Amino acid sequence: MEKLSYKISSNPPLYLTIGFMVLILIGGFILSLPIFTKSGKPTPLVDSIFVAASASCVTGLTTVNTFEHWNTYGHIVIILLIQIGGLGVMTLATLFSLILRKKIGLKSRKILKEQLNIDTLKGIMKLFKYVLTFTFIVEGIGAMILATRFIPIYGRLRGIWYAIFHSISAFCNAGFDLTGDSMYPFRNDLVINFTIMALIVIGGLGFMVTAEILKKKSLKKLSVHAKLVLIVSLSLIVVGSLVFFFIENQPGGVVYNEGFLNSLVQSTFQSISARTAGFYSVKHDKIKDASALFLIILMAIGGSPGSTAGGIKTTTFGVLILSTISIIKNEDEVVVFNKHIDPKTIRKALAIIMVYIGLIFIVIFLLSITENFSVIDISYEVTSAFATVGASRGITGHLTSIGKILLTLSMYLGRIGPITMAYSFGLKSKTKYIRYPEANISIG
Repeated sequence: MEKLSYKISSNPPLYLTIGFMVLILIGGFILSLPIFTKSGKPTPLVDSIFVAASASCVTGLTTVNTFEHWNTYGHIVIILLIQIGGLGVMTLATLFSLILRKKIGLKSRKILKEQLNIDTLKGIMKLFKYVLTFTFIVEGIGAMILATRFIPIYGRLRGIWYAIFHSISAFCNAGFDLTGDSMYPFRNDLVINFTIMALIVIGGLGFMVTAEILKKKSLKKLSVHAKLVLIVSLSLIVVGSLVFFFIENQPGGVVYNEGFLNSLVQSTFQSISARTAGFYSVKHDKIKDASALFLIILMAIGGSPGSTAGGIKTTTFGVLILSTISIIKNEDEVVVFNKHIDPKTIRKALAIIMVYIGLIFIVIFLLSITENFSVIDISYEVTSAFATVGASRGITGHLTSIGKILLTLSMYLGRIGPITMAYSFGLKSKTKYIRYPEANISIG
């Protein structure tokens, strides 16, 4: 037992891997109890664990309607899982240690470093305190703005609760809602739409990037990482909005006849939400297949490192694009903002993408055997799960138990990250002191 405890504490990726697993299992057991449902009946364990995994992994997919199935106590459990999952298990543990005025040791700092996805322990506690402060301030501001719209509709207490819930869910890129139909009832409400979109974008940029922006207050002074995140994120939002608008603002499209401004806002909402959050202001089961395929690509890319979002990440996508351009130009190095990218970084980006594609394909293949749905619907659901997005074509609740289990594992793997999972179980390279002769392989 002591040996296992030492292995976990000395292995940050393993700590995070087990930490999220424990959080999901505890959350699933709690949600299975009848006191958390409106009907007073217990929730099947496969469904409660699915919802707990979706909340802890800030995904948003659910096998039951969040508003109709759970009571207020259930909603509180779900939002707590979202907040813990969004900030990370280690963040909560460190917060309790600070409240109890305990010293944060080196092992805890290493685990926190792994969770925040940064390369150095320098200033780790300062960054940790910033993450907490920034999160609660942004969520608080978002809740206050949303309250101005929800209170007139739902009343004071319920309106405030809805504002808090949706603000946390949006910032953590979770996508859970209490309206029963996400943002569809408010698809033409500019205040709610822009507030939710802003929260999603800020939560998906990454804490390191937002800290840089607030500290340096100049785009020119930002690091290469921050610049790449901002450029790729903005490009994906703009391109995604225009493509979705072009496809769906045609006869039979979901934003057709909504008016130019509303159609553009709804298209932008889908572009932003599809990459990270899972909220929707149009019916995803009614969008055209071309839109679904395009949103699958956006979902797979996801948000940015060190954020509440999932996916392969914007920087991974950016590095691969830059590397491809460099090869086409026959350049010796991949250069961005007058600095070259380390070949190890490029290899890691390629590995992440290949692992994601491989895992997504395997689950799609398995679900195509066990489920009676179209491949496009299954692909949409699986990519949404792996990228911890939460967008759905409406098939989640109709999956078999095997299908639900496979998607649960997909959300878990997507939140932890396949590479982190490999590191956690010791799948690391050993130092090699022999350099082998170069192999001549013809490709392309």
